[in-house]
Amino acid sequence: MKISRWIMTAAVAGMVAAGAVGPVNAADNAASATTKAVKKQTVCPVMGGPINTEIYADANGKRVYFCCDGCPSAFKKNPEKYIKKMEAEGITLDKTPAGATTNAPAASKR
Repeated sequence: MKISRWIMTAAVAGMVAAGAVGPVNAADNAASATTKAVKKQTVCPVMGGPINTEIYADANGKRVYFCCDGCPSAFKKNPEKYIKKMEAEGITLDKTPAGATTNAPAASKR
């Protein structure tokens, strides 16, 4: 009976090492969760268009990007609303860079 358990343990250990079996305890599950890719902001939280990284606003230590010059003013009326929504969607916002004092200049008129 002891040999059967040893063989089963060895087989499971080999499968885990080979990646055939997922994490076997909570610590392994936590480690797997932290290695997932970060979901970056790609869509404007106000209008839903693709972001322009030259148009942004900083709030609560986070940098939020927008699609056009009109969106930052709408965002600044209630930044928590937009930040909470994006974070609930799993988006990891960029941090406000150290020393940042102003927002980006308005997009150039083409």
